[in-house]
Amino acid sequence: MGVAQVPTGSGLGFFGNGGQKVSKNDTPMLCMRCFGMPKQTAGPTGSTMRSMFNHGLRASTAMSSSSRIVPRDSRAWQLQVWVSFGIAVFLCVVGLAWLPGEPLEQVFMVMGYVFCLSTALVLAKFVRDNEGSRQGAKDVPMWKLVVWGGFAVAMGLTGWGLLGMDINVTYKAFLGVGWLYLITTAFTLAKMLRDRHEADLLEARWQGRREASTAHATE
Repeated sequence: MGVAQVPTGSGLGFFGNGGQKVSKNDTPMLCMRCFGMPKQTAGPTGSTMRSMFNHGLRASTAMSSSSRIVPRDSRAWQLQVWVSFGIAVFLCVVGLAWLPGEPLEQVFMVMGYVFCLSTALVLAKFVRDNEGSRQGAKDVPMWKLVVWGGFAVAMGLTGWGLLGMDINVTYKAFLGVGWLYLITTAFTLAKMLRDRHEADLLEARWQGRREASTAHATE
């Protein structure tokens, strides 16, 4: 068992062991000789064959890693988001600066606008964090209540103060449109900045994998 007799002059004579007994352990060595490989490259455990296939696997992995493209927003979209946010802030500042009425009402509306803007940014971050977090890594329910409650209170108080002011209806409409415009552009800006941040992290992660695979393949 485990030993085969190779007859002289048979089709297996090209192995160079004509008429000799060949064990199973010598079979990889004979195969290497058949394909013209040097004798020292054929190890008894087939490490040479594994290294050949592993090298091809490493190369294909490096090629697939280098061909990945990180999705990013276009420069035109980023410019549009920043310009829209800037216009919204400008309109709100103009409307609040020339707001008719008592100074206390003016201060109240300025506080309401700033309160709405800050809570909108916090809410955008909170939703994005919990959407992409793994199971068990989400925020506590109390923080969720604070975020959503703060945003609702800010929007409610600002809307109530705007409707209750004794000013021209057209001016109210101007302030209301500018207020809603500010909130929507704040959400859009928060999303764009978060997308760019995550794209930078993903690109850095893939760059590290490419460098590691290249260094591993050259060993």
